[in-house]
Amino acid sequence: MAVNSVRIAAAQMTSINDLATNYATCARLVKEAASAGAKLLCFPENFSFVGAKDGESLKIAEPLDGPILKGYCALARESNMWLSLGGFQERGSDDAHLCNSHVLIDDAGNIRSTYKKMHLFDVDVPGGAVYKESSFTEAGKEIVAVDSPFGRLGLTVCYDLRFPEVYQQLRFHHGAQVLLVPAAFTKVTGEAHWEVLLRARAIETQCYPLHKAGNIVEKRESFGDTLIIDPWGTVIGRLPDRASTGIVVADIDFSLIESVRTKMPISQHRKPIEFWKQASM
Repeated sequence: MAVNSVRIAAAQMTSINDLATNYATCARLVKEAASAGAKLLCFPENFSFVGAKDGESLKIAEPLDGPILKGYCALARESNMWLSLGGFQERGSDDAHLCNSHVLIDDAGNIRSTYKKMHLFDVDVPGGAVYKESSFTEAGKEIVAVDSPFGRLGLTVCYDLRFPEVYQQLRFHHGAQVLLVPAAFTKVTGEAHWEVLLRARAIETQCYPLHKAGNIVEKRESFGDTLIIDPWGTVIGRLPDRASTGIVVADIDFSLIESVRTKMPISQHRKPIEFWKQASM
């Protein structure tokens, strides 16, 4: 591995409505990632819990200093591993709502940053089910980027992926180099759009997107296919079986980020917001 690179990993798993079972799976995957030399492991949306019935996720929702996350903070500390925990059920402002939160924990077991999912999945999936995430989830309002040994990380969650302006903000206004996208796309939308959306976000932002996909099958089947993509849009890491539990490992090459951005200087060519306001008059 080159001096100006760092090894990361993304996990794929099948979460259920049992906190202890999911934690045991995560702990096993952390050991695998550590053995592979990774210093950051990214888990999928709903890594810690998936409700089998309506309302179950609300019942187990906790504040960030509750026992669930304390257990994952201890896991990070004991394994000397940074953890990206996307889709954690954080307690909301009232008993009827939670926040779909992406929590970043460092290798000392400290919570470094938290992002609350902005775009909520209120969708009638063609040929599938009807989803109304806003009925029990509060939408976030803040874009989050944080410095780390793995570059400047931009935090998002799942459905955010369909809104390129979030990633444009992360790259061009918040300096992101790596985009973290924990997700649990439906089978229908995943098969149709998952990879093409991920590669588009990589190409548009010239960042490394890390896409952690859960293959959740208790209440509904989600699309797996965990991917790591480089700033040129090339898939550099992928689990061969999108229905399996495991990790994919790749190296973040900071020289490649710089090279792509230098040779294709889109940051210099972008039009400012004022230009578009005038152009639409």
